Amino acid sequence: MIRTQRLAAGVCALLAALAAGIAFPAGATADETTAAAPKVDLVLDVSGSMRTKDMDGGTRMAAAKQAFNEVLDATPENVLLGIRTLGADYPGDDRKTGCKDTAQLYPVGPLDRTEAKTAVATLSPTGWTPIGPALLKAAEDLEGGTGSKRIVLISDGEDTCPPLDPCEVAREIAAKGIGLTIDTLGLVPNVKMRQQLSCIAEATGGTYTSVEHTDELTDRVNQLVDRAADPVVTPVAVQGADSCAKAPTLKSGLYTDREEFGRERWYRVDVEPGKELRASVSVSADRAVNPDYGVLLRAVTVHGREIVRGEAAGIGRTDVISTGLRYPKAESDDDAPAETVCVQVTHSYSAAAGVKTTPGMPLELTVDVVDGPSQASDVAAFGLGRGWWLLGVLVLVGFLAGVLWGWASRWRVAIWRTN
Repeated sequence: MIRTQRLAAGVCALLAALAAGIAFPAGATADETTAAAPKVDLVLDVSGSMRTKDMDGGTRMAAAKQAFNEVLDATPENVLLGIRTLGADYPGDDRKTGCKDTAQLYPVGPLDRTEAKTAVATLSPTGWTPIGPALLKAAEDLEGGTGSKRIVLISDGEDTCPPLDPCEVAREIAAKGIGLTIDTLGLVPNVKMRQQLSCIAEATGGTYTSVEHTDELTDRVNQLVDRAADPVVTPVAVQGADSCAKAPTLKSGLYTDREEFGRERWYRVDVEPGKELRASVSVSADRAVNPDYGVLLRAVTVHGREIVRGEAAGIGRTDVISTGLRYPKAESDDDAPAETVCVQVTHSYSAAAGVKTTPGMPLELTVDVVDGPSQASDVAAFGLGRGWWLLGVLVLVGFLAGVLWGWASRWRVAIWRTN
């Protein structure tokens, strides 16, 4: 009897161990899936001005609620979504208290559509417009995980909580290098609100959209939530050096860095014979800058001889400026070692008066080392490619045409004088 009980107990223990062994990997897989899932935090302005009736005959709040209900129905299953409010709870006149009025209406996580809709239905336009504090809290809502992170801010007015500048808040969030994007939507915007929301979006590489109709709001928020669900390549944070000798060596990939005004950043890339280096860089204007600007991307040897360059320049307002280059390394009959190419990034942005110069301007560098063309001549020198041949032909044709035209003109003048 005792032996039978022991046998039964042993079988039960074995089954329990097997069940645990099966359960633990499943739990780990779930954790990994959650860690990589995209996260979206919808931040909704519920200040008193949302009572205004100018959205298709209804209030701005009614339009936002309708849009949210449709967005919640269409949210992809793999998106972890949350909702945060600003100005929803404090109706008083004390600015200090009103500027703390931001709360998580629905936590970022797997979406229960019924629960989220019920929470949205309770909202009523109430108080202040603390955009800066709400963005800081929303960034905390999205902490953790390796998937994409996106804040979608919907507001109908400017921030009412100075001196905390929401644009500066967005720049601080971008400087953390956590890959968080802020998209902004302005409901029936004025000039000042448009400028503020545009600045917030630009600081993190997001977008600004002006919205005046309910269907526009629904469509745009749906697009942004779907974009968060798209596969993305997360840039790797890297710190370039002030000279090639000290520069980090990069493999093929997408990198992010910051470059101070008036400075340069250096990186190293190893290019084997028969391979081609393709590099591009984008520098973002994440603050007010002077209207003249440019970016230079150079590939040079370790001895300082320039191989090829790419450059772009502009004037006026811009969000980003980009350029690129290609360098093919010819095949070698012997076992030649890889060539170390020094890549230099320089920009000519200058800060407007009173604008902070630190941290540096955000830049994104793409490096790709691929199989080279069949012949190195397939890639033109100085960025013109085979265009050199066309340029030569055009010069020759122009020269011959000029000679013939001159000869014909002199002949006609001679005939005229004779007659």
